[in-house]
Amino acid sequence: MKTVQGFINYYERTRETTKRAIAVIPPDKLDFSYMEGKFSFGDQVRHIAAVERHVFAQIADGKAPNYTGCGKELADGYENVVAYFDRMHNESMAIFSKLSDEDLSRKVVTMSGLETDLGNFLRAMLVHEIHHRAALHLYLNMVGVKSPAIFGITEEQLIEKSI
Repeated sequence: MKTVQGFINYYERTRETTKRAIAVIPPDKLDFSYMEGKFSFGDQVRHIAAVERHVFAQIADGKAPNYTGCGKELADGYENVVAYFDRMHNESMAIFSKLSDEDLSRKVVTMSGLETDLGNFLRAMLVHEIHHRAALHLYLNMVGVKSPAIFGITEEQLIEKSI
């Protein structure tokens, strides 16, 4: 992570992959969870959005995090959850786009109390999103929905092209 623009470009590609998974969530399955007390589809989407904005963007902006959870009070119903997801991302990107390349070297304190460079902290945001996107893919399979290819082709297509 050497430049803010490089981070933004990479993050937007990561986000587009996540959005493809969200786009195939059946609206009537938004509250599906594999077990009582675990995140639902909607919780996963709200969580990605809320943590991006209220933890990572807040800290990048030099402010204290203000994450309060990922419940339905943030957005309920498929279209509202997607709108919330997009709104939080737009707010975060406005903050990230104001950063300078030098800011990526600035020390920040993570939620676990560790000190790290902002660039490393923002890289952790990508890992967090990918982690929850993987859960979305599992959930999609559990409700019988084929999850979208992550890199544009499926494993079967990769094997076919490799022969």
